Amino acid sequence: MSFGWQSSVRWIAALAGVALISTAPLAQNSPSPGAAFAPLEQWKKAIVAGDTAALNGLYSANPAAQVSSASGGSDAAAEVTFWNGLKARSIDLDVLQSVSPKPGVQQVVFQAEVKSKAGSATRTIYVEEGQLWQQQGEQWRITVAKRTDVTRLQQPTENKDIYEDGVDAKAEIKAALGRALSAHKRVLLVFGANWCYDCHVLDLAFHRAELAPVLQRNYEVVHVDVGQGDKNQDLMQLYGVPMTKGIPGLAVLENDGKLLYSQRNGEFEKARALAPEDLLQFLNKWKPQAR
Repeated sequence: MSFGWQSSVRWIAALAGVALISTAPLAQNSPSPGAAFAPLEQWKKAIVAGDTAALNGLYSANPAAQVSSASGGSDAAAEVTFWNGLKARSIDLDVLQSVSPKPGVQQVVFQAEVKSKAGSATRTIYVEEGQLWQQQGEQWRITVAKRTDVTRLQQPTENKDIYEDGVDAKAEIKAALGRALSAHKRVLLVFGANWCYDCHVLDLAFHRAELAPVLQRNYEVVHVDVGQGDKNQDLMQLYGVPMTKGIPGLAVLENDGKLLYSQRNGEFEKARALAPEDLLQFLNKWKPQAR
């Protein structure tokens, strides 16, 4: 699992010695409290503008800002280099928390969706970051920052039940095969569990604008709950998806039940490391042949 916004909030609070207000995620589609915190908007604008001097000025020099990433510790100069190196055309911040533990202190956690320049093209990347801002005279500056590495897929920021309790997976597969036969589709089995972070990454990716239509036109999707490795193990064996190789695990069935593909080497276990193009290639490869 990536460090995630909740652990980032706790880490920042502990390191900075501030009281933790709340780790409850914001309600989906609620107004973002971070929009009212002007220094965060200044930080974002400096990155998009490629303004190194302005960005440097937003990190504390005395005391020196404490900066770290999933790859290890760094300093403010390296952090500025990282963000400028993304060559952002635009940044959209999904602010997960923005609170003031005490006067003159602002604690923010967000996921940044960055439209990054890649030659003549633009690609979308994601970074999660937690920041602690402190007011130094009339200037707000970042004193603590922690971020993930870049991912090509959006990371989930809320828990939801993808795998429902008490579902008869065999009956679900049988019903899906019937629907697939009528609609000239195939069946995509997704073995996983609600505790599995990468299962949520994959599910979120399947709702992307470039993937969802391909999935809906060509597949009946069945989520098969493996619990803690104690559920539906017979189905994992039947369809050649070893639990030992991790989840999520995928299998593709023809609408007559014939197994066409099974994930034998954990290809999707690290879904967070995949790009949308990887998933689109997979879905196009195994979709039904045109009649």
